[in-house]
Amino acid sequence: MTGLLANDSEQIDRRTSRSICDAVGERLQQSLRPEPHLPTHLEQLLNELKRRERESH
Repeated sequence: MTGLLANDSEQIDRRTSRSICDAVGERLQQSLRPEPHLPTHLEQLLNELKRRERESH
């Protein structure tokens, strides 16, 4: 891999690199979407947090 990095003519500019990273990130987000349902205990904790926030306002 060091050989590939040593050749300056094969480097890409920051804008192209950012575009590639963004595209890869978007595809990863689509393929690694979280499960729609939370574990029961976590859902209970979130509900408790919401209840406490409503009471404090």
